Amino acid sequence: MCSWTGPWWGVPAVSDRAIRAGKHDRAIRAGEPDRVIRAGERLADEVEVFLVEARSVSAELQRDRVDRAEESRSWGMGIRVIRGGCIGASSTSDPGAWERCLQAAVDSARLATPQEWKGLPGPGPVAGEAPCFDPAVVPSPEAAGGILGRMLEGVAAHPDARVTSGSATLSRATLTLSNSHGLERTMERTECGCSLETICGQSTGSEFDQSPFRDIDPVKVGEQAGFLAVHSAGGEAVADGRYPVILSPVAVAQLLGYIVVPALSGRNVHAGRSRLAPLLSTRCMDPALDLRDDPFARGLGATAWDAEGVPSRRIDFVREGMLLAFAYDLKTAYRYGKETTASAVRGGFGGSPSIGVHTLVLDGKRSDITRDRALYVHDVVGAHTANPMSGDFSVECQNPAWMEDGILREPVRKAMIAGNFFDALADLGGIGPDSRMVGNAILPSLRLKNLQVIGA
Repeated sequence: MCSWTGPWWGVPAVSDRAIRAGKHDRAIRAGEPDRVIRAGERLADEVEVFLVEARSVSAELQRDRVDRAEESRSWGMGIRVIRGGCIGASSTSDPGAWERCLQAAVDSARLATPQEWKGLPGPGPVAGEAPCFDPAVVPSPEAAGGILGRMLEGVAAHPDARVTSGSATLSRATLTLSNSHGLERTMERTECGCSLETICGQSTGSEFDQSPFRDIDPVKVGEQAGFLAVHSAGGEAVADGRYPVILSPVAVAQLLGYIVVPALSGRNVHAGRSRLAPLLSTRCMDPALDLRDDPFARGLGATAWDAEGVPSRRIDFVREGMLLAFAYDLKTAYRYGKETTASAVRGGFGGSPSIGVHTLVLDGKRSDITRDRALYVHDVVGAHTANPMSGDFSVECQNPAWMEDGILREPVRKAMIAGNFFDALADLGGIGPDSRMVGNAILPSLRLKNLQVIGA
């Protein structure tokens, strides 16, 4: 379960012209879920409707030229019904197909296995307003093109680096969640992001920035992408052995998302698929480390309510190394006699909610982790092959180099690192003073002790 790569509300495009023209007499538009709920109440005990309307603009670079720019409007609806403890779901991107979508949800409930179910949430207050919308994010080709231009300005600081590709995206969405208990919640979300890939000889570099706000730094993205490609050129081999390793926030996000996040899921805990299951209320990580889900932090996953409409709140998974909590949605909480932690998320408008995180924050006592020499890793490839049960991993390093006194020194041609991520987090070499937004996470650099490094 790793969800660092994009917003959970993304939907495929559907022509808004067909909706405006009245092509479907019974089309459902945003703000009109009551029609679905009234019809659904005749077929099921409870009904939930999730609507997304979004507008986005994206532009792409091929080498140093704008290749294309596209504007799209999107619409999607997900319906979930509960009949006698049996849960069914269906979705559609056709506003005129809501009746078929509702019937498909009811039919899927007939095939589901009943479980303990205590009901969808009703209306109620939320804890505050989440920082997930910026009126300055206006999806337009001009804005996207301007971001591309500023990335090119940045990469010009490294004339030996050539741009291979790049992209910029601005999006704005309205989300509406309603159910048959009278709950109705709406929020607006925005996202602004850019990325750039470069090459210098046989060496490549890539960088990105993303935010719910118009505060990304395209010039810095271009500078860093160019620097990584140029600096990594002509790297030397590293001898096999054990070395201290510094993972950038991007590399931390990969291993954290594929190893630790699944272990915090209540569903995996009760299914015997989590190494952390027997460690509740014990020290499972370094005493310097805190790990929490803060839905009100300034991140892409910020939200005042989860995907089932439950008011979101901060969850301290780990505090000073002590494991304090696991994550639950309604379905898992009811099944195992627990309470939801408002951890339901959606992978889009379709399907049912599942357990996830909103904004995962890794924090703790900070220090200078770059003073002593270590192998610095900008990113990793292959984190998805890690064993989430044991924590064992073996990944390829991207843009590795030796770092000392905060300076990247000799580049390393190729290297892999291997070890056990749970063991590494239990005995950290330190938490860096930096923090960076990577998908739905806010993370620092980490220094890991004595990892196995395999040269090429």
